[in-house]
Amino acid sequence: MDNGRQGKARSARQGAINWPGTLLGGRPHSREDLRYHLRSRSAHELWLVIVDASASTRRHRALTDAKGLLAQLFDDAYRQRARMALLTASGQVPKWQVQGLKAAKGLTGWLDQLGAGGGTPLLAALTEAQHWLMARRKQYPAEQQRVLVITDGRLKDIGGLPLLACAGLLVDIERGPIRLGRARELAAGLQLDYRHIDKL
Repeated sequence: MDNGRQGKARSARQGAINWPGTLLGGRPHSREDLRYHLRSRSAHELWLVIVDASASTRRHRALTDAKGLLAQLFDDAYRQRARMALLTASGQVPKWQVQGLKAAKGLTGWLDQLGAGGGTPLLAALTEAQHWLMARRKQYPAEQQRVLVITDGRLKDIGGLPLLACAGLLVDIERGPIRLGRARELAAGLQLDYRHIDKL
């Protein structure tokens, strides 16, 4: 993905590996694909995470395994002093958990309480994220934004997707013998890289 490669070019060549930056640029296939954390002061990074916690994500340990991925991401963001925004999509309307704050260990407590249930207001969450990112770019034009969407893609309609205008990754957590495979289509529509959680 071009945005990921541009980001990698700005990163250091040695030191601590920037795992969020590496994964959101696509799955690393070689040493050259790894991004490293810059030691010098640079523009802050913002990680916007959108979690689909609808009832369907309870199946086949999908949300449970997604929590493990999120725990690693939160830990890396905390150590690298990245800012976090966290939006959950479950029930009737999406809900902000964190908006642009420095990653804190308190996010782990929220993760322990995260459960799945209700409908899938994912499209509403994506639209909300689009507006929030646009407003934030005006406020912090130098900030490097990345987005991570975690979903099983089980939506009735994925038409009219918002443009996030942000590099990122969609992690497909759909499992089971019958898969609709809509998450890949959703990733293409959002112009995000695609990975299934079992391949990460």
